[in-house]
Amino acid sequence: MTSEQDHGAATEGERRAARALADAGIAHEIVRHGPVRSLAEAAAARGIDPSGIVKTLVVRRGDDDYLFVLVPGDRTISWPKLRTLLGVSRMSMPDAATAKEVTGYERGTITPFGSLRAWPVVADERVLGRPASIGGGGHGVGARVDGDDLVRVLDATVADVTEPMPDGAA
Repeated sequence: MTSEQDHGAATEGERRAARALADAGIAHEIVRHGPVRSLAEAAAARGIDPSGIVKTLVVRRGDDDYLFVLVPGDRTISWPKLRTLLGVSRMSMPDAATAKEVTGYERGTITPFGSLRAWPVVADERVLGRPASIGGGGHGVGARVDGDDLVRVLDATVADVTEPMPDGAA
């Protein structure tokens, strides 16, 4: 089942993400809500708890070696946990231009669905067992999915790779 709430014309990125979601064969709902200024606003607009917003972060492991990390909205990457999981000593977040170059999406719109390359995915264990809203390929666009389906279709490695956001950071 797929449904969409319309709030204007879809961008190329949104169309690419929507096609990839449809091709993945999981139930999803595209929610286009327009600009938001905070996690709380995004969650309200998408009809989900803030912890159910799933941020897709691009992490660089090495030259032309990236991965997606799925992080609940109220949490942040724990670099020590992620480095231990992946067996690497150094990682970084690419700048916005590099992230767009390797995914096809601008920061704030990134999703594993429809990325220019199918980078490996690591999902924080808190994504499982609950509804999730992942980026939809455009600003102010999300895709509501089941967290278990999300992890399954992305063949994600599931682990505890996050920590609570510092107070006031969400």
